[in-house]
Amino acid sequence: MKSDPGLSSNAAPSASQVSNSATSRHPSGDMRFGPDLMARLDALAAFTEVEGQLTRRYLTPAHIEAKCKVAAWMAEAGMSVRTDPLLSVFGRYEGHNPGAPAIMLGSHIDTVVDAGLYDGNLGVLAAIAVVEELARRGERLGHAIEVAAFGEEEGSRFPTHILTSSALIGAMAPELLDVRDSDGVSVREALLAAGGDPDAYRDCIRNKGKIAAFLELHIEQGPLLQEQGAALAAVTAINGSVRSAVKVTGFAGHAGTVPMTSRRDALTAASEMVLAVERMGASDPDLVATVGRIAALPGAQNVIPGRVTFTVDMRSRSDAVRDRADAALKFALQDIARRRGVTVEVDTYQRNAAIALAPQVIDAVDEAIATCGQRPIRLSSGAGHDAMIMARHCPSGMIFLRCEDGISHNPAETITVGDADLGVRALLEAVRLLDRRLAA
Repeated sequence: MKSDPGLSSNAAPSASQVSNSATSRHPSGDMRFGPDLMARLDALAAFTEVEGQLTRRYLTPAHIEAKCKVAAWMAEAGMSVRTDPLLSVFGRYEGHNPGAPAIMLGSHIDTVVDAGLYDGNLGVLAAIAVVEELARRGERLGHAIEVAAFGEEEGSRFPTHILTSSALIGAMAPELLDVRDSDGVSVREALLAAGGDPDAYRDCIRNKGKIAAFLELHIEQGPLLQEQGAALAAVTAINGSVRSAVKVTGFAGHAGTVPMTSRRDALTAASEMVLAVERMGASDPDLVATVGRIAALPGAQNVIPGRVTFTVDMRSRSDAVRDRADAALKFALQDIARRRGVTVEVDTYQRNAAIALAPQVIDAVDEAIATCGQRPIRLSSGAGHDAMIMARHCPSGMIFLRCEDGISHNPAETITVGDADLGVRALLEAVRLLDRRLAA
């Protein structure tokens, strides 16, 4: 479904609503890339499941329409375009020698529910802008340039975070095809309905050596760049994460007749568990822990909840810190369940190690940022990205771009047109530097 994200006060701001205050800080005053990129980000935001907000979950009609629009922009930029069995879309701009290994750029085009315009989408559309500029100049590199638009990076529809980039490197567990969304639809069923081919998921795999490097431009999703008065940073590492689904089972009963002392209330037990998650996340400065989704059943006003499910997302730059906290949390949940007369089951469905990004890519990003007139800054990422998966397959890196007040996963997510312009310039220059250095 297409709709105008400006119809509601909850919608993400359009480019016309975003401040151009960065223009005065732009080193050349030449805004060749920023306005067009912001206009495309607006246009892509019109592909949404919910009128008045940007919600575009993996394999929904909105996601498939957005994928087709991105594919059209890739083709207009001079790329050959293909879609893999899990419906990621790739555009390829050949180098001097057809078939040469590629420097892959890109990110994801799925979103969280009620999202901002820039998370993921910025990296895909800025990469297309880089290829457009190379084609405009008639410039071919030693490597091909490939632009990737991944899906299901967010895990907002299925519990399958970073699914399609994992498939590309051969790290997707096949059982993930059978997990289901809140409506009971499996990934397999959704793929078939959207024209994908779940049985051919192994055809997504790229042999090592075919991708020479991966580089992702992404909003920072934090406040550090704004605090330092800088537009761009090189990312050095990505924090690791563990994600679990928790099921608490008590006993449903009549809200008016069961004495308080006799209840096995799954929701009150889960409430104590949620607070235990919060305490665990606050137990170490290198740790965060979040309950992002919770549901109580049967969900009637006059029935004591008999079953509750909730999710836990725990992250740290230290795998040891995170794993100790994860084990301690599971012990704490069992203790709460025992005291309250309920049972608890914890299904840890995803574990991602902390990732150090490639020094040669970080150095190229540093130099590219300096070329754009910005002082190089290095940051680590608390959020997960497709780059953390690609780093297991090839030298990988990221460029962070400032977002206002560090707000993300929120319709208030905002960047300036000047920063967007600098992001494309830095990405282009980093590609040229990597092309030369990877060939050396």
